[in-house]
Formats: sequence, C-alpha cells, structure tokens
Amino acid sequence: MGVVIESSVWELSSSVYIFIFLSCFLSLSLFPFYLSQHAPTKSPPSSDHPTCSSSSLRFQRYFLLLYSLASVLEGLWSVYGEFELVYHGISKEDTVTFMLIGFAAALFVGGFLGLVSDLIGRKKICLVFYTLHLIVGIWKRIASSPSFWVANICLSLATSIFSFSFETWAVVEHDKQGHRQDILNETFWLMTFFESASLIGSQVIGNWLVGSNLEKGIASPSTAAISLAIVGIICMSRDYDGIPQTVTFKDYKVSFYTYILRDRRIWLLACAQACLHFSIVVFWILWAPTLVADGREVYLGLIYPCLLGARMLGSTVFPWLINASLRTEDCLVYAFIIQGLLLSIIAYDYQVCVCSLSVHIVAFI
Repeated sequence: MGVVIESSVWELSSSVYIFIFLSCFLSLSLFPFYLSQHAPTKSPPSSDHPTCSSSSLRFQRYFLLLYSLASVLEGLWSVYGEFELVYHGISKEDTVTFMLIGFAAALFVGGFLGLVSDLIGRKKICLVFYTLHLIVGIWKRIASSPSFWVANICLSLATSIFSFSFETWAVVEHDKQGHRQDILNETFWLMTFFESASLIGSQVIGNWLVGSNLEKGIASPSTAAISLAIVGIICMSRDYDGIPQTVTFKDYKVSFYTYILRDRRIWLLACAQACLHFSIVVFWILWAPTLVADGREVYLGLIYPCLLGARMLGSTVFPWLINASLRTEDCLVYAFIIQGLLLSIIAYDYQVCVCSLSVHIVAFI
C-alpha cells in the first residue's frame, strides 16, 4: 500500500495585505492634517518666492518619474533574471559565479563611478544607467544565447549607479537651486515609496509578460526593459537641462581630500551605511531559506510584495518622525535599536516570527 504524503502550504493571511494598504492610506491622508496642526508659525524665507517653490515641485515630479522608471527596470531584472538563467539551463554553481562576477564589477568599477559622476555630472551618469539597461535588453532580445556574465556585469554597474546617482542628483539640484530643506526630505521618502511601489509593479509586469507560454514570453521582459529605457533616455534628454558641471579635476581633487578624506563624520557615515547594507543583504539572502526550512510549501512570490508593502509603510512614517521633535540622527538610533530587538525575538512558530520580523525590519529601513 502506497503512502500518501500531504503537502502543507504556509501562506500569509490576506488581512496582512489589507492592513498594510490601509495603514499606508491613513498615514498619507492624515499627514497633511498633522502638518497643519504642527506647522511653524513663522514662514520659511523661501516661501516668499513662488517661482522657486514651483520650480522645486516641477523638478520633484520630473525626478520621481525618472526614478520610478529606473526602479521598474531594476525590479524587472531582479525578478526575471534568475528565472531566465534557469530557463537557459544555467546551473546553480554557474549562477553563483555570475553573481560573484557582478559583485566584483560593482566593487572595483562601480566604486569609481561616483567620482566620475562628480566630474561629468550626475544627470549624465543617470543617463548611463538607462543606456546600460537598453544595451542589455537589446542584446538579450536579438541573441538566442546571450553572454550572461557580460550582461550581469552591465546590470551590476547599473545597480551601482542606481544606488547613488539619483539621490546625489536630487541633493545637488536642491542645493544649487536653493530649495527648502523640507522639499528634500519629502523627495527622499517619496523616492522610497515610489521605488517599493515600482518594484511591486515590475513583479506584476514580469509575471504577466512571461505568462504560461515560456517559448513566446521568455523575451517579453527584455522588450519591456528596452521600451522603458528608451522612455527614460528621452525624458532625461529633453525635459530637463540640469545645471552644467564646472568643476575641474584639480579642484575636485582638493575638495575630495579636504571634505571627504579628512572629515571623520563622513567616515562614520560610510561605516554606518556599510553595516546597514550588509545587514540588508544578509536579510534578503536568509529570509526565503528560513521560511522553507521545515519542508512546508511557501509562496515566496506572495511574501515579497508584503515586504515591499511594509517598506512603503515605513516610508510614510518617516515624514511624521522628521516633523516631530526628533532629529534625523535620533531616528536612525531608534531604528537600529528596534531592528536589533526584533531580530532577537524567539517565537513559538519561527516562520511567523521571521515573517513578522521581515515586515518590521524592511518597514524601518
């Protein structure tokens, strides 16, 4: 007599998604009322210049559009890339090798892209980001068996550019055009909000394009990436001229030595940022294997949007904290403490514990 083994499927309750959606909606809806009740009685000096305010809002909308397009491109390859390797018969060992090659390129080449962006301009280096995605998309579309290690190097460099260039561009334009500090704070949390929403959208787009027919749908995400990259290049080339770079290499070398290498605060910030990114990478590597450790079937594709939704919720909480009587440094200290406490919790059902920790950790990042 045969033995029938029943499979146990573990999945999140739909109430979790409803809770995150309603929390984001309430946080965004109630924040203007909170801001009106706690607004300073004295208007900021820049409020007397409506032209400056309108130009800052115009740049903010334009910037968030480009950043959302870039986030969709990053999300398409992050969701679709591993599936593409499996489809072409790439083994796990070769997949790890491709990842290591990409990480090495990001470490040794991507580290110098920040210096290059300071010299040639942040907008131009953002344009390089879209160009790299366009090249990879065309290559994968026309080649039946593309060179994945070359494509992975290009995408890793694009990811390095994405991690610093857009934020740097926003800060530089903010400082040079004399916008208010609250506009920059608003831009930052909106970047996180739109990035998470775009990553969820890219997952939906990727699944919809591939569909059930793998032979016909395997190249569809590449076509979508090509279209989005072209739209981004056109928008960056026509809609905004930016501020031209006038710094020379000699002046930049002196400024870099004075304000970067000799400033201990910069080194402290770099160490804190490195530790934060290291913890995020470890978390993203371990959360999926931990959930399936006891053999139960888990729909990871349904948990990933939950993590991104929690990140959206965390971004909507930031303006509440920054407009309260808390400094940005204090918010960072509290966030690190809460993350450490959550990671130290040991629950009865470790899968529920890990998932709840994941939601809260990503929400505070």
